[in-house]
Amino acid sequence: MAEEEKPKKMSMMVIIILIVLGLILAGGISYLIATRVVSDKTVEKRASTHEPGQFIKLGDPKDGLVLNIGGVNSGRYLKIGLIVELKNDNKTQKEGKTMSPEEIKILDTAVYVLRSQKIEDFDPSKQDQLKELLKNEINKILGEERVYDIYITNFVLQ
Repeated sequence: MAEEEKPKKMSMMVIIILIVLGLILAGGISYLIATRVVSDKTVEKRASTHEPGQFIKLGDPKDGLVLNIGGVNSGRYLKIGLIVELKNDNKTQKEGKTMSPEEIKILDTAVYVLRSQKIEDFDPSKQDQLKELLKNEINKILGEERVYDIYITNFVLQ
């Protein structure tokens, strides 16, 4: 009878040791995966950060831009607050209350792009596409990659 218990105890010990080793191995793999994912995200954040740029608010300081969209007879209006973040440029300095030529070009491009969009393009799910379109068109007009980002601060479609 003692001889039968010895193999049972031995097999139980082997099973327990294998379970403990499996848990340690699973924990180690989980730790490695988690640290790699976290480190990848921090690398992405560091790569995407940039020095603060120059912020230009388009349109009226209080209301932003108010545009007739969808054609002359549509009767649809868009009130949108847009802020453009540009790379700092020592050449452009604000001279009083008048707009710089660069700001005039940016405003003209934004108005043109917004008025040429269809009503469906103003869907909230397409907001990132609209911002990317504005960014690309403004960069074309300025002749270089000067726009960091476009921020939409208010949006009313009537």
